[in-house]
Amino acid sequence: MTSFPVDDNGLVHRDSALRVGLSDKHLAAAVRDGRLTRLRAGTYLLTTPSSPEHRHRLRVEASTQPDTVVSHHSAAVIHGFGMLHPPLRRVHTTSGATTGGRISPTRHMHAGPLDGADVTGIDGLLVTSGARTAVDVACAGDFDQALVVFDSALRVGVQAIDLAAEVDGRRRRGIGVARRALAHADGASASVGESWSRAQMITAGLPIPALQREHTLQGRRVVTDFDWDDRLVGEFDGQIKYGRLLKPGQRVEDVIADEKAREDLLRWSDRMVVRWIWPQLVRREVVGIIRPWLDRLECV
Repeated sequence: MTSFPVDDNGLVHRDSALRVGLSDKHLAAAVRDGRLTRLRAGTYLLTTPSSPEHRHRLRVEASTQPDTVVSHHSAAVIHGFGMLHPPLRRVHTTSGATTGGRISPTRHMHAGPLDGADVTGIDGLLVTSGARTAVDVACAGDFDQALVVFDSALRVGVQAIDLAAEVDGRRRRGIGVARRALAHADGASASVGESWSRAQMITAGLPIPALQREHTLQGRRVVTDFDWDDRLVGEFDGQIKYGRLLKPGQRVEDVIADEKAREDLLRWSDRMVVRWIWPQLVRREVVGIIRPWLDRLECV
């Protein structure tokens, strides 16, 4: 198996590979069999099991010039926003001009004006501001995607007043979807899965639950994902959630057992608990899980 020289960012540069005796044929073969991903001429990413967002960030860092303004979904990755089904095949940038956008296999340059307040610096990159980025992503997607990115932007510290000003400040395609989603956005939503769950509830007209409500049950602090009238609790279960709950020295199995004990406390306090997982979100089954219990318990 060929070993490639890798820099601190996980990138393989052609000149470094040639210096250690590799050839362009070695690089081309590694691209074909998936061990390397070509980012631009002479720069490759060593394929690892890292997240798509991490790989996209490396692609952005390797392929943008110092004066390039990274925008849309690429800027959202740099800001650390969660997104639902983001298109990360291309690096997204904005030109600052009102015309002249173009798309290539690896880049999407958006046409659009930029003023000083629209651009900020993060880790040596020029990126659109948090509010501008979130609205750009929201306008490019459907209601579910817009709510997910707005929830996430609020969660990491973007101010609601800045998002509202950005939504109201200019006309653009998709702004109606963005306005509707922003009206429902809530930074208390803890993950993409929880936001997508709530988007499906809102679309179906279900009562809006309280998010991350705290309870003290038998001396223990219990926080619920979704809560209707202290009678029905909804919980989204995902592998990422269990990883997030891990404490030093704990295993995932320990967290699952702890979650079972937590659910027992909720049930013993006369609350019904319903759960769903990512495949049920994909199949849009969440409303069907929740609605019968809302009706039975007369939650409003």
